[in-house]
Amino acid sequence: MALPVTKEDLRRQFEIELTGNILPFWMTHVTDEASGGLHGAVAADLSVDDDVPRSSVLCARVLWTFSAAYRALGDRSYLAMASRTFEDLVGAFWDPEHGGLYWEVDRDGAPVADRKHHYAQAFGIYGLSEYHRATGDERSLDLARRIFEKLEAHAFDPALGGYFEGSSRDWERLDDPRLSSEDVDAPKSMNTMLHILEAYTNLLRAWDHARLKVQLRGLIEAFLSRILDPETSHFGTFFDDAWRPMADAVSYGHDIEASWLLCRAAQVIGDSPLRRTVESFSVAVAGAVLNEGLDDDGSLFTESVARGDQRRGKDWWTQAEAIVGLYNAFQLTGDSRFFDATRRCWENVRNRFVDPAGGDWFKRLTPDGTPDPSSPKAGPWECPYHHARACLEMMDRLGEQD
Repeated sequence: MALPVTKEDLRRQFEIELTGNILPFWMTHVTDEASGGLHGAVAADLSVDDDVPRSSVLCARVLWTFSAAYRALGDRSYLAMASRTFEDLVGAFWDPEHGGLYWEVDRDGAPVADRKHHYAQAFGIYGLSEYHRATGDERSLDLARRIFEKLEAHAFDPALGGYFEGSSRDWERLDDPRLSSEDVDAPKSMNTMLHILEAYTNLLRAWDHARLKVQLRGLIEAFLSRILDPETSHFGTFFDDAWRPMADAVSYGHDIEASWLLCRAAQVIGDSPLRRTVESFSVAVAGAVLNEGLDDDGSLFTESVARGDQRRGKDWWTQAEAIVGLYNAFQLTGDSRFFDATRRCWENVRNRFVDPAGGDWFKRLTPDGTPDPSSPKAGPWECPYHHARACLEMMDRLGEQD
C-alpha cells in the first residue's frame, strides 16, 4: 500500500476509519437493547457473551468516545449513543450510598465487584466531563466533580504525592489493589496515575478550579521527578508508597501515550515554562520509543521485559497511542523520522489491525502477525477509546495550518 502523499490524504483516512468503521461497529454490535447498556463481551467472530460482567471502565470509555465524536462532528447518532451510555453509567455503575463507580455489574445492573479502583474512577471523570463538554449537561459535570473529591480524599498521598491504586466500596484502602492478576501488587502505578492525569486534564477544560489545577500540576511533576527514569527516558511502571520501583519492565505503549498526554495537561494548565519543560521530556520519551520499541514493519511492541532484553506483544491500543505520540513529537521537533514512523505505524494498522470483514480493529496480534482469535473485539478492557481518540486527534492535528 502506498503511503499517503499529503497530510490531507492522511487526515481523510482517519476520518473515514472513524466514521465508517469504528463508531458504526460499536453502535451496531456492542449495544445491548435488552439491558439498555453494553454487552459484557463480543468475540472476534462477533458472538456475544453476556455472562462476562459489564465494566465501568468500558462504559466510561464508550461515553467519552461518543461524546468526543459528537462534539467534533455533530452527528446526532453519536449524541444518542453518548446519552444512552451516560444513563447506563450513572444508573448501573454509580454507588448511591458511598459515591463513585462500581468496578463491575452484571447484565441486570447488580454489582458483581463493588470495589472502587481509582483507575475506573478516573475514566468516570474522563467520560462524564467529556459528556458535559459535548452537551452542557450539568448532572454529568456534578458527578465528575464528586468523583474528583473522592479521589482527593481517599486516593491522594499527601505525604509523598501521587495516588494510590484502589479503595473498597466505602473508600477504605485495598489490601490487594491490582487491576488484574498480571499486575504487580503495588500501591502505586504509572498506569493509574496516567489516567488520573488524563481525567483531571479533561475536567479542567470543563471546570476551571484552583485546586484541580494544583493537583494536575502535581501529577505532571510526579511524572517528571518520580516516575520518569532520566537515564533511559522510560517511565517506571509500579512503585511502593515511597516511589521505589517494584518492576523493571518497560511499557512502550504507556510511554508513548504519556508523552503526548503530559503535553496536553501542561497546555490546558496554561503555564508556558511548564509546557516547554514537559515538551522537552516528551520528545526524549518519544525518541526512546522510536529507537527501541518499533518493529521492522512499523508497529509498536507493547512492552519489553528486563529493560529491553525481550520485546513482546502487539495490541491495538499501543498502535493507536504510537500514532498520536509520534506525530506529537514531529509537531514539536519537525524531525521527519517521527512523521515517517507515524505513517508506517498507521499503514501497518490498516494492513494488520483493521478488520475489513467484521469491522473495528483486532485487539491483539499473535507473534506471527495474524489476529489473535481469543482476543475479543469488545470486553472489560477492549474498548473504542484508544483508536477512536487517535483518529480524532489526528484529524485535528493534520487539519492544523502549518
